[in-house]
Amino acid sequence: MLPMKTLLTKSFRVWFLVCLCLARPGAAAEAENKEGWVSLFNGRDLAGWSPVHDVTFVATNGNLRLVTGMGWLRTEKEYGDFVFEAEWRALEPQYDSGFFVRAALEGKPWPKDGWQINLAGSALGALVKGYKTVVPAETPRMPLNQWVKFRIEVKGKKVTLDVDGERAWEFNELDSARGYIGIQAENKSFDFRNLRVRELTPADKPSTK
Repeated sequence: MLPMKTLLTKSFRVWFLVCLCLARPGAAAEAENKEGWVSLFNGRDLAGWSPVHDVTFVATNGNLRLVTGMGWLRTEKEYGDFVFEAEWRALEPQYDSGFFVRAALEGKPWPKDGWQINLAGSALGALVKGYKTVVPAETPRMPLNQWVKFRIEVKGKKVTLDVDGERAWEFNELDSARGYIGIQAENKSFDFRNLRVRELTPADKPSTK
């Protein structure tokens, strides 16, 4: 058994750490900002996003929900080199959606010849340009209501995809230099959460993970 003095010392340390966390509820956010991450969804509304064409997205229960529509939801800001992370879950069978990267505004219902990481159950994680598959899907279909994390890194002509922390593929012939990050709507409902982006500088090296 530990001496009473040791037990009191450990208890004080635990108490001190708890008080420190309570006194600084924004400590985690501060650490995130120092690393350069910026949250793309505040959990309350669609601030920072713009709907394109006939789509319905809402904030519900802290998630960004794709309700229905044929079009896409884009960031208000354009990005060049960046890392984008998001968690998603499909809410209905035969689900289909996708994440656009460096997308332009031309095209209807989606960006013309836009680069997309597919969220279709039958081609999950495939890299698509317009309607053409460039990198075939290797990720198995995920069950409904199961959260899945995508990490997409775009730098120069290189784009990589990690699924739940595992490298899915990398591609080195991206031909758009800058554009919007977007979420495709294809009349199938999804939830999204923990959407964030970190812009890369010329000094940052592409991930070799």
